[in-house]
Amino acid sequence: MGPDLTNKRWIVVKGILFALLALLAGILQVAGDFPIWQEAALLVVCIWASCRFYYFLFHCIQAYVDPGLKSAGVMDLLEKIWRRR
Repeated sequence: MGPDLTNKRWIVVKGILFALLALLAGILQVAGDFPIWQEAALLVVCIWASCRFYYFLFHCIQAYVDPGLKSAGVMDLLEKIWRRR
């Protein structure tokens, strides 16, 4: 196993990459005409990446990036991030 990821910027980049992976897999699954096994694989990747992104939003941000940023949901989190800017 590699070293722990401790740089806050790289943690955020990793979370954004999970969101992009989920989005791409979802778009390909809906827009593409693939054999059933590839559609199933895209669905698994989409669900897995979505779950990892959700975990990132509510655990990684609070535990590793900004402990003071507690939220009650996705919209609440986006509103708090928007207000900080």
